Amino acid sequence: MATPVLDKADAAGSPEPGFADSPYITVTLRIRRFNPEVSAEATWEDFQLEIDPKERVLDALHKIKWDLDGTLTFRRSCAHGICGSDAMRINGKNRLACKTLIKDINPEKPITVEAIKGLTVLKDLVVDMEPFFQAYRDVMPFLITKDTNEPTRERLQSAEDRERFDDTTKCILCAACTSSCPVFWNDGQYFGPAAIVNAHRFIFDSRDEAGEQRLEILNDKDGVWRCRTTFNCTDACPRGIEVTKAIAEVKRALITRRY
Repeated sequence: MATPVLDKADAAGSPEPGFADSPYITVTLRIRRFNPEVSAEATWEDFQLEIDPKERVLDALHKIKWDLDGTLTFRRSCAHGICGSDAMRINGKNRLACKTLIKDINPEKPITVEAIKGLTVLKDLVVDMEPFFQAYRDVMPFLITKDTNEPTRERLQSAEDRERFDDTTKCILCAACTSSCPVFWNDGQYFGPAAIVNAHRFIFDSRDEAGEQRLEILNDKDGVWRCRTTFNCTDACPRGIEVTKAIAEVKRALITRRY
């Protein structure tokens, strides 16, 4: 029987098939940490990890929390861009961590991750969302009709009437738009783009009968007129909503009382 002979490449310790071209790269996540139980000041902390560049920032955060530092705190739920829980500032821009691919944000340099602005940071990447949701509740984001009786049939609507407000039905309440607004940063009393977008969704709904009430709410000094049309909100929206356009349409409805 012939004695098996090692190939020179095998003898040199070459990687086995399938391992030669590893998809993994080394990235550094620079995360702004804050723990009120430890310090009143926030600090930056670097984490280095191996990751496939086609994975998402949320995947990187999971690797850090599960394998490197279990104290890292952030919100996430569906991980598919629907729940809006994981909005944060990544490389200085508001994004959803679950929709941001590592390869798309220059992984050769440290990737900065911090909490969204304008809302009180509770811990690490988690902020107090109550002011944001209070503004949302204030605009009455639900269908209102004068008929107090149960309807006997579905409230019908034409395709054209539905199309009028279709864009603003896409909001997932992630706060990316509101927390990208300089006016909101400087004055937390401003309703903010998300609340106005959700008011727009019902103001222009042909089945709703409380448009005047919502317009009066937004006519307040902290309402729609505080918008300075910087387009930050439109740029930040992960759902592609034309937020600035919606705000302009609410302003026009306030002036003309036509909607």
